Amino acid sequence: MTQKDPGRLAVLEKIDQLERKRLWTQDVEDDPPTIPLEPDMIDYTKSKLSSKIKTWIANIVGTKFIAGLFKNKQLIIKDVFGMENFFAVKDKGLIITCNHFNAFDNFAVLEILKPYTRRHIIWRVIREGNYTSFPGLYGFLFRNCNTLPVSQNHSTMKKFFDGMKTLLARGEKILVYAEQGMWWNYKKPRPMTNGAFKFAVDNNVPVLPIFITMTDSDIIGGDGFPVQEYTMNVLPAIFPDPNKSQKQNIKDMNQQNYKAWVDCYEKFYGKKLEYLPEE
Repeated sequence: MTQKDPGRLAVLEKIDQLERKRLWTQDVEDDPPTIPLEPDMIDYTKSKLSSKIKTWIANIVGTKFIAGLFKNKQLIIKDVFGMENFFAVKDKGLIITCNHFNAFDNFAVLEILKPYTRRHIIWRVIREGNYTSFPGLYGFLFRNCNTLPVSQNHSTMKKFFDGMKTLLARGEKILVYAEQGMWWNYKKPRPMTNGAFKFAVDNNVPVLPIFITMTDSDIIGGDGFPVQEYTMNVLPAIFPDPNKSQKQNIKDMNQQNYKAWVDCYEKFYGKKLEYLPEE
């Protein structure tokens, strides 16, 4: 029997602690220290020739990397449900929300949507440190594979919002992890922050919720845990209501997204969503 990785066991214990404390957005992984992202370090819409070249190279490398994950059974998509919900809004600018439980779960979203996006690209909002602090291949991909890093720098964030507005206006799809921190192999939906819904309301575009459910495969990964088989659940889009204020729209859309995730969770796993007792 393969021994379970102590680091993964510690992460699972930390997730239990954060769940009991209702600290839903906190990170559980040991990420590199964050280097601040200055405005001159980023071209959000990839409008410069140098940015376009790097993005072209990164997408070729990224495509091969993702194909290798699927080939080696490190990433498994078992089923896809609800693609009609994507088809209903695929010609619009779109904010996509998805539960975040694995460093590669965004690749599963890309895999099911990419064949239908034509000239449009799936962009991803990422944390500042992922963009500025990761070395090697991952760092190269984080910086160049259509990512939109948030920043602690106000001037950089102005560029971020301007870039998002431009991308959504031309019909691009932007994946936002509204739960924020990645909780490894965590199956429950978590309450979300408001950022994704603010992006949608400010740009008058819908939110498309995706909730990934998981089952153990018969493959044991290098960490000693079963590789998860993903069921991709694409849920009905949520639209801003023109008769509501910005604040009310953000709140209501967040609640609708969370309810859709909870309903999906309970239907798939056949049990009521219950969190660990609160401390």
